[in-house]
Amino acid sequence: MITKIAWKNIWFKPLNTALSIILLTASVAIITLLILLEEQFEKKFSDNIDGIDLVLGAQGSPLQLILSSVYQVDAPTGNIDYTEAKKWMKNRMVETAIPLAFGDNYRGFRIVGTTHDYLTKYGAKITDGKPFEKNFDVVVGSAVAEKMKLKVGDKFFGSHGDSAEGELHEDHAYIVTGIASSTGKVVDNLILSNIQSVWAMHDHEHAEGEEGHDHEGTAEEAHDHDQHDHAAEEGVEHHDEDGHDHDAVATTEHGHDHKEVQISEEGKEITAVLVKFRSKMGIVTWPRLIAQNTKMQAASPAIEINRLFTLFGIGLDALQYLAYGIMLISGISIFIALYNTLKERKYEFALLRVNGASRLQLLSLVLIESLLLCVTGFIFGTIVGRIALSLISGSSEDEFKMSFNPFEFVWEKEGYLFLLTIFVGILAAVIPAVKAYGLNISKTLANA
Repeated sequence: MITKIAWKNIWFKPLNTALSIILLTASVAIITLLILLEEQFEKKFSDNIDGIDLVLGAQGSPLQLILSSVYQVDAPTGNIDYTEAKKWMKNRMVETAIPLAFGDNYRGFRIVGTTHDYLTKYGAKITDGKPFEKNFDVVVGSAVAEKMKLKVGDKFFGSHGDSAEGELHEDHAYIVTGIASSTGKVVDNLILSNIQSVWAMHDHEHAEGEEGHDHEGTAEEAHDHDQHDHAAEEGVEHHDEDGHDHDAVATTEHGHDHKEVQISEEGKEITAVLVKFRSKMGIVTWPRLIAQNTKMQAASPAIEINRLFTLFGIGLDALQYLAYGIMLISGISIFIALYNTLKERKYEFALLRVNGASRLQLLSLVLIESLLLCVTGFIFGTIVGRIALSLISGSSEDEFKMSFNPFEFVWEKEGYLFLLTIFVGILAAVIPAVKAYGLNISKTLANA
């Protein structure tokens, strides 16, 4: 009965009530959003660097090297000599060393040349098909397969660089041989092949450039030597002009691509190496040794990500302070609303006392009104915060291939937030509730 009266009382002045709820909703929504973002952001970053002690790569920004090689969200700092990198990869201090070679993408999803160890490192299993073995065979991450509707046996052409608008490589088609399981990690948004595929793709372009130059001086000789290849290329051009789809072209070309010509590693380059040591000594000594003896750098993911979190932390703290400030203002708003209505309702309270209501019931009535406002604001704030997170997730997934789960609950932190909200409500209601409790019935009715 008391709760029902309290609920009707708070809506007696709907504008005051709406203002208090909106302020409280805004503060709870911001804090909820920050809690979820911080928790999931740190978890995703920590999960992806698990098992990586150092990253070898071209000299430049260490943070850029980590972001591009581990999280696949930035441009690489450059390439490194594979022969030189292999000497360090075979060092007795190294437990595992996973080479990475970048160069192309498919509709914005990066194609990465690597080894099967990369799948193992992220716990990705082949749910359909088999791992890549031959040149231009690829294993597709679960998110890529879902968004691009790819399945085992499909063929596609990659684009040069990291941009989806890059130059299309129509000379070699990739064929999907396997679909990887969902891991919630960066591998879900990648297309994986062997390193030979990356080299073959770009060696072919280089060879074509030289071939074109030779044609200028010895056209007849080149024509005799490459007659079959020219016929195949003319066939591709003819198909394109006739409007045949790329799958048909890919089928024709793929058989030619899979002659499994082994490409010499001499003079070849890769983008980075993910290194895990047998002991922590390597983490301490290698950055200095690499810098002194090579043209590479060795960056620590843990150090760089901690630095990134520190930079983010300044902004997150500022937003949290803003949210707590709004919550304080909402508490003051609730206090003012209850205090003002108390003056108008003192005759109502006196009549309640005459009809048998106790002082404690009047105290409870005012407290319940405040708590109802706070609980309503908390519920709306939690909902709005999660809606905001889903919008951010959609944007970050398109831009950085990183998604967030708006339905996840961080019970401990959100529990503290709920208790804080209740505390604000009780604090706002203390003075009005005490005044209601100490109401003088005879004096109030006499003045009425």
